[in-house]
Amino acid sequence: MSRVPVIAGNWKMHGTVAESRRLAADLRAAIAPGDGSREVVVAPPFTALAGVAETLRGSTIELGAQNVHWEAKGAFTGEVSVSMLLEAGCRWVIVGHSERRQLFGETDEGVNLRTRAALAGGLKPIVCVGETLAEREADRTLEVVGRQTRAALLQMKAADIQTLCFAYEPVWAIGTGRTATPDQAEEVHAKVRAVVAELAGAGTAERVRILYGGSVKPDNIDSLMARVNVDGALVGGASLDAASFARIVAFQV
Repeated sequence: MSRVPVIAGNWKMHGTVAESRRLAADLRAAIAPGDGSREVVVAPPFTALAGVAETLRGSTIELGAQNVHWEAKGAFTGEVSVSMLLEAGCRWVIVGHSERRQLFGETDEGVNLRTRAALAGGLKPIVCVGETLAEREADRTLEVVGRQTRAALLQMKAADIQTLCFAYEPVWAIGTGRTATPDQAEEVHAKVRAVVAELAGAGTAERVRILYGGSVKPDNIDSLMARVNVDGALVGGASLDAASFARIVAFQV
């Protein structure tokens, strides 16, 4: 089964509204209109979502957010709901990014709640999983990623699961310049797909797209994308440079 690759840029806490709109305009100029062979997503800071949506209107680059809360409204200071993101123009949302887990204490349970809320509201989640350096050195990578994957999919139906993406983000490779080798990425992606198959069936597992995240750059994207179970990339720093991100989008295998 052919899975359409997804290349997503996570801008993290970079860019005022004006800066984000300039970057979006540069990306629109640098990235050829999509032909359906891959999907392109950018996830600016919350404050820039509406402005970037306006800049990208009419292009094939889609808008995502970096997080979402599971409740529709309420006394949740600092959080943003699904309906707020939809109103801003989002179609995608990143859930459970390693920085959210490591720096802000997000739990497997919270990732599950956010993922289910996003799907129920019509957003496409990119659910992040990944191990720390200590966990990899202790040979616990597959155990940790398997646990995170199972937890993310609790109380979810196969029809919903097949519409989401996973992103394998080894914590030790985020912003460090270190990258999992293509073989390491393939091993973990195969584990994620096996867990999905166990929970929701082989057909569903074949439809789920699994992205690699962790110091993705123009010079390693081609080798990563050549692996059978790597269906795209969640790009950090390189997504802040239009030329670099355009080259990643134009990967060749």
